[in-house]
Amino acid sequence: MSWQDEINEIERQNRMAEQMGGEDSIAFHHSRGKLTVRERLDLLGDPSSIEEIGPLAGTAVWEGQKLKSLKPSNTIIGTCKVNGRKITFSGGDFTIRGGSADANVGNKARFIENYALNSRSPYVRLLDATGGSVKTFEQIGRTYLPEGAGADLGIKLMQEVPVVSAVMGSVAGLPAVQACLCHFNLMVKNTSQVFVAGPKVVEQATGQPITKEDLGDERVQVRNGVIMNLAEDEKDAIDQIKQFLSFLPDNVHEIPPISQCDDDPERRDQSLMSIVPKNRRQIYDPKKILQAVLDRDSFFEIGPYYGKARVTGLARLNGMPCGVMANNPKFNGGSMDIPAGEKTIRLVELCETFNLPMVYFADEPGFSVGPKQENAGIVRAGARVLTKIHNSSMPYACIVIRQLYGVAGGLHHREKGFYRRYAWPSTHGGSMHIEGGTAIAYKREIESAADPEAKRQEIEDRLQAISSPLRNAHAFGIENMIDPRNTRPLLIEFMEDAYRLLPQSLGQSKGLSYTP
Repeated sequence: MSWQDEINEIERQNRMAEQMGGEDSIAFHHSRGKLTVRERLDLLGDPSSIEEIGPLAGTAVWEGQKLKSLKPSNTIIGTCKVNGRKITFSGGDFTIRGGSADANVGNKARFIENYALNSRSPYVRLLDATGGSVKTFEQIGRTYLPEGAGADLGIKLMQEVPVVSAVMGSVAGLPAVQACLCHFNLMVKNTSQVFVAGPKVVEQATGQPITKEDLGDERVQVRNGVIMNLAEDEKDAIDQIKQFLSFLPDNVHEIPPISQCDDDPERRDQSLMSIVPKNRRQIYDPKKILQAVLDRDSFFEIGPYYGKARVTGLARLNGMPCGVMANNPKFNGGSMDIPAGEKTIRLVELCETFNLPMVYFADEPGFSVGPKQENAGIVRAGARVLTKIHNSSMPYACIVIRQLYGVAGGLHHREKGFYRRYAWPSTHGGSMHIEGGTAIAYKREIESAADPEAKRQEIEDRLQAISSPLRNAHAFGIENMIDPRNTRPLLIEFMEDAYRLLPQSLGQSKGLSYTP
């Protein structure tokens, strides 16, 4: 007695499911320059590593005891290996009802989120879905009241495992929220859009026709910070997902993975001696500093189009992953505005959750000032950044590159947890800039002088003469003045100490809630 006939039937039905929405739907999908969900999964997973869960879930048509046809669920879930590490995934199949919720079967997405949580595996969403549909009302014979969109699992996941959302097509409704309910997200140039509601709904609500591109493509969502990174094509999107995950542990109970490094830990890059101009008004490229200090070509930038006054991302030092941020004087003088503050918060939360040491290359002129910033609420935003940094406990190292002024400058420092600070000879700082503060503090003396401008310049010169960072070091206001060329070896020493301490911090995130 053999079960071969039944095995053959299972294989036949699996082949039906693999046809997705059928040849015509797949051809139309390809004509728009997009891959199918199964082609995306082939790019994501190591060869022969994909294990699909629930492939036969779908709408079946029977002829007696024989299955005539099977329209599969438009959500594919399962596990695979990415560079040898097991992850969980869900992917929307746009070839079946545009990925709408009413073509899902048995809430497979919730099943796989629960599986990822219990197996402590990273979770990747490949989003290509339009969300809810009014057809659901007819299917169930009633309307209903929304009940939190099943967000509980998504929120729990972010406290336990790395979560990535990749927007691979037009995404609206709940999938649009899921695009942000993650630690890293990205979209694809020219083929992805994200919006709360699509063009037809917007036209009904506002009376204004609009295209899906104008409503929510990369020109909107990458530059407003909703989506962090932009991929040139779908292969680039998958490559970025793999790169992001390579820096993170599988879950908060494990140490970030250390890689082999062929970059000399004692490398002392000569360019660091002159990269910061002596003229304080001249700018420089902070990414050249990162390239000179971090493991070569290891820096993975997050959010390059948003909050450009601050560069944020992940990198390695002698193979050890860390979070990295640096002020960028090429934009807004490097001063912290609200978008730059949001980027800082995201990085701090990511490092805190997954026990990544953080390294800050500081050149902060202070919070961005002016009516526009005040109207936008820069004071409250600054208080949020201050709270996040001072409540954090991940190992934190700061290299003071140039200036530190005001409350924003003070954010380079943290009083609790493992913290180290080094300063380059180009360092200067204070409660406010001498040039602006002189006119306030010495107002009466300047105005009463025979030559007010000459008196102002005299006072500024006097204050500048005592602004040397060495005077600060004499008072132990700076722990270590260093040769910039020693930055890499010193940071690697910091990282070695940090990784020795990390086992004490493993477990659920330490009360620092994650903000999408």
